[in-house]
Amino acid sequence: MSRVVILGVFVADTAYRADRMPKMGETIMGKSFALGPGGKGSNQAVASARLGAETHLISRLGQDDFGRLALETWRAAGVTPHVIQMEDSYTGAAHIFIEEGTGDNAIIIAPGAAAFISGQDVQAQADLIQSADVFVTQLEQPMDAAVRALEIARTANVVTVLNPAPAAELPPGMLALCDYITPNETECEALTGIAVTDARSAQKACDTLSEMGVGRPIITMGEQGAYLAGHGFVPAVHAGPVVETTGAGDAFNGAFAAALSEGKSAEVAVHYGCVTAGISVTRPGTAPAMPTRAEVEALL
Repeated sequence: MSRVVILGVFVADTAYRADRMPKMGETIMGKSFALGPGGKGSNQAVASARLGAETHLISRLGQDDFGRLALETWRAAGVTPHVIQMEDSYTGAAHIFIEEGTGDNAIIIAPGAAAFISGQDVQAQADLIQSADVFVTQLEQPMDAAVRALEIARTANVVTVLNPAPAAELPPGMLALCDYITPNETECEALTGIAVTDARSAQKACDTLSEMGVGRPIITMGEQGAYLAGHGFVPAVHAGPVVETTGAGDAFNGAFAAALSEGKSAEVAVHYGCVTAGISVTRPGTAPAMPTRAEVEALL
């Protein structure tokens, strides 16, 4: 079985739906509330596991109800956790506002125990990282841990994927550790200074990222699909009415990593990512919205 190892964060998603965002000092009535599993690394691990890859997740949790939610989520999806549970911190949580009319979202994250993920945590899992076919990380945990993990993977010739979210300033040399990078338009502009709106600007941004050391950039662009350097657009897949876009990027990244780990080409792996994301946005929630391999294959 192909193996994907992910360094990332779990947070409990607290999702509030309303017609609009309240103004400062204002209280409005919402349409609904939901509690569920989230966090970019965790969501991506669930997506990868449901696509059939042997998936491992390195993280930290608190010893609390949200921590138990994390462990149950991973057990149900088939993700193998490699976590430290802390007595003196809490499992992370996210406040998610969802605009009722469009499904668009705005998010606040409190990482809790995940903020203490360290380079030492990563070093302790070096053998696991080096055994992977594909290694994936994001920017919700401390930067030094992400850099160290990418270094370990690179020395073992493991394929490396960085999802640079949320947008942050990267240390020198980090991008040169990445075979693939998967920013959305906003994150791409933060990295390159180029506003990405179409194929021309996307290719210009990809060229800049390549000059910064990335092996092959990919820009996820919502309804336009994903722009793969050297190939062009892989179109988005419409699988039904949009319910919530919150986990779309994570669905893409998890499926992309799973497909790469099986030896599929970047072009095919991006297509898997687009199909998986297209299905996920037709369902509420993040991790619970991730489709199975059978559902993805049916659309492919």
